Amino acid sequence: MAHSLPEYAGRHPGWPTRLGPLTVSGRQVELRPVKLGDGGAWSDIRIRDEKNLIPWEPSTPGGWARRNSPAEWPGRWWLLRGAARRGAALPFAITVDGRLAGQVMIGNVIREPLLSAYVGYWCDARLNGLGVTTAAVALAVDHCFGPVGLHRLEATVRPENGPSLRVLAKLGFREEGLFRRYLDVDGEWRDHLCFALTQEELPPGGLTARLVAEGRASRA
Repeated sequence: MAHSLPEYAGRHPGWPTRLGPLTVSGRQVELRPVKLGDGGAWSDIRIRDEKNLIPWEPSTPGGWARRNSPAEWPGRWWLLRGAARRGAALPFAITVDGRLAGQVMIGNVIREPLLSAYVGYWCDARLNGLGVTTAAVALAVDHCFGPVGLHRLEATVRPENGPSLRVLAKLGFREEGLFRRYLDVDGEWRDHLCFALTQEELPPGGLTARLVAEGRASRA
């Protein structure tokens, strides 16, 4: 099969790694693996941004403050590290000028024959509108279609989530359909739009090159 990548058997290509930087709005955006020491900053952002995050994230038991406390991070980090070591995920931290600002998660990585995964992301609300999330996702997508060797990436977004829809539109993800009652979010089963991008749709030089060409970012 032309798309089969047997040399990847038994290992996880493209991980661990650091990506970037890209400069947007005068700030340097980079991706790196999440680390155990991220707990304090992760908790600070997510507790402060509860109203911005809770309408879009899967429902989980317990209150928001407990689920996003510093004490919760070591367990989450352990699971993310394990998934990354198995080749099932690429859990990136977004940093802006060296400080934690959010996450980009490449999850449910399936190798042959699909070579696919999903992409999810969130970012500190104080950075909204600056192009940080767009730059971070572009870095991750280019890496997935390059060293990681994937063919297709999917993203699911609630129709009401305007900022996330704009990120996907800027990056060229195309809408494929509506998933009815797809995910339990904020206490109810919510419809989600499905977006996708395949390797053949990547512009020359990748998404980061297009952002630079359009003046949305620059190489640091």
